[in-house]
Amino acid sequence: MLYAVLCYNNEDEVFAWSKEQEGTVMTALGKVNERLAREGKLSPIARLMPTTTATTLRKDRESALITDGPYAETKEALLGFYVIDCASLEEIHAIARELGGCNPGGAFEIRPLLYYAPGTTGT
Repeated sequence: MLYAVLCYNNEDEVFAWSKEQEGTVMTALGKVNERLAREGKLSPIARLMPTTTATTLRKDRESALITDGPYAETKEALLGFYVIDCASLEEIHAIARELGGCNPGGAFEIRPLLYYAPGTTGT
């Protein structure tokens, strides 16, 4: 089963980290990522740019409207995500805990994924 691990945190705090703090977090995450890649569990990882770079397509009107900024204004924003292949919910929870130990604050939302490949049948 593929799982998305959605990484939320206070982006003002995260983007204010010193180079040393950023390096420490990224080195610790890199060790976990390398192990998951060796085990064949790791799929795409994406770190999102700040919400100040976002635009949103509002579809709840007769004519769609594009606005500046994220969809929702919150203290903790979606800053990135992992896609990880795991055999069970318990396994993805253990991996999320391991990743969480590398990265202070925030929260991880874990969701099973349905894989869709255009041009094929099934998911």
